[in-house]
Amino acid sequence: MRKFLFALPVWLMLSPFASAQCAGHDLRETLTSAERDRLDALLAEMPYPAGNHWRAEKDGEVIHLVGTMHLSDPRLEAPLERLRPVVRDAGALLLEMPRAQEKQLQAAVTTQPDLLFLSDATLPELMDEEDWQALSKAAKAHGIPPFMAAKFRPWYLSMMLSMPACAQEALQEQNGFDKQLETVAENMGVPTVALEPYDAAFAIFNAEPVEDQIEMMTASLAAEKQGEDSFATTIAAYFDEEAGEMWHMAQILLERQDTFTAEEAAEVMEESGEALLAQRNRAWIPVILKTADKAGKPIVAAFGAAHLPGEEGVLNLLAEEGFTLTREPF
Repeated sequence: MRKFLFALPVWLMLSPFASAQCAGHDLRETLTSAERDRLDALLAEMPYPAGNHWRAEKDGEVIHLVGTMHLSDPRLEAPLERLRPVVRDAGALLLEMPRAQEKQLQAAVTTQPDLLFLSDATLPELMDEEDWQALSKAAKAHGIPPFMAAKFRPWYLSMMLSMPACAQEALQEQNGFDKQLETVAENMGVPTVALEPYDAAFAIFNAEPVEDQIEMMTASLAAEKQGEDSFATTIAAYFDEEAGEMWHMAQILLERQDTFTAEEAAEVMEESGEALLAQRNRAWIPVILKTADKAGKPIVAAFGAAHLPGEEGVLNLLAEEGFTLTREPF
């Protein structure tokens, strides 16, 4: 599973983790004819590659699936208004991390600092001096003091360095589409349900050896130069409702690097999809089904748009459970 770590910086930039404050160019516009054909071929094999709002129905049970982005953008106002009555009439809103789970996470970081911080050594002790100096410089540019950067788990620092500085202010806002939907639910008395434990994603990354995480940071630094362009691509693809393109663009970008052959890039993306998306998606399905069964009325499940498409995407997993899927206006 080690190779998926090298795709994490690209995945983070192409997942719905974006900011309207970032400038940059849509990298889809830079595709060569061969790359466009390659992307189209990948999409043709992908179940449910497009659409940010779907309706799943089976035996009278109705589940609305909404792909979100986790940071704010003024263009979310119109989709929020269209989805307001859907949330109002729902029996529950399921989210990756409702505010109650956020509080649990904050408390856990205080009592279990090893969730985010190294316990046995600092990064300068684990890295070559030249590599540490490059990392320290990048951390400063992102507003992270080197003494703090030295203590972070490498995968977490990689995540922060993969986000261009232009996204930092929006990150602090904590008002992405999922949070906006949660506010609507709270105001209308609709209960929220967590799709997974607050530390589910942490467990995935913390299971990787520290030395592999350090290699991942090198990949983060290499990808940093195209960070704003990758964020611009994310935003454009999200509002085009092209989650499948967001994911497969990561593979195209990997294929552009000298580090990977096309076959290796495909292997990296397969491992990435399993670790970052598929295993979580499979764990969410029983939660979604149980909530739908108990609610007695339609429910809404809202999560990062990258979780919607693909063989192991939430949409296809529900289709395999016998649900009929219909794309709805977003």
